[in-house]
Amino acid sequence: MTRTEWRADPLAWGQGPRVFEVFLEPTCPFSVKAFNKLDALLEQAGAANITVKIRLQSQPWHMFSGVITRCILAASTLPGGKDSAKAVMKAVGDHRMEFEFENHAVGPNLDATPNDIIARIERYSGLSFIDAFAIPDLDREIKWHCKYARQNGIHVSPTFMIDGLIQPGLSSGDEVSAWVKALVG
Repeated sequence: MTRTEWRADPLAWGQGPRVFEVFLEPTCPFSVKAFNKLDALLEQAGAANITVKIRLQSQPWHMFSGVITRCILAASTLPGGKDSAKAVMKAVGDHRMEFEFENHAVGPNLDATPNDIIARIERYSGLSFIDAFAIPDLDREIKWHCKYARQNGIHVSPTFMIDGLIQPGLSSGDEVSAWVKALVG
């Protein structure tokens, strides 16, 4: 039996000592809002001062959450690694309603299949990750994200942690400067 080696690139940017972890569900409007601020956060706080880590928080009321989470992690195994995963998250966020249900239960996505969702993400991201999506044990990476969130008492997205401590005072509605202040003063 041939075993294929693969590695999911950690979804981390920057190399600073302060660690900002964001728990995001890819189709949650508030998670998308937070995701869209992460590059500005790194720029304003300085990549030498902070490390930003994305933790995926799949949520069952976002009906395609599991499929999309797997797409993101599959993309992280591609040569572009974390930047490929980021491109998938951006593609989903930029076209969020094409991956979501109206009121979490109705609408045209009722007729969509997982293959439809994967094809849409590939089209919008410009990446081909269908083979990576089928990695037999990719679910170990998905389970790691779920377990890590549970161990830290995180149940919804977005949730923010600084240096391992949940920050209930931070939200996706904050200006980036508020996040910078919380991280580096």
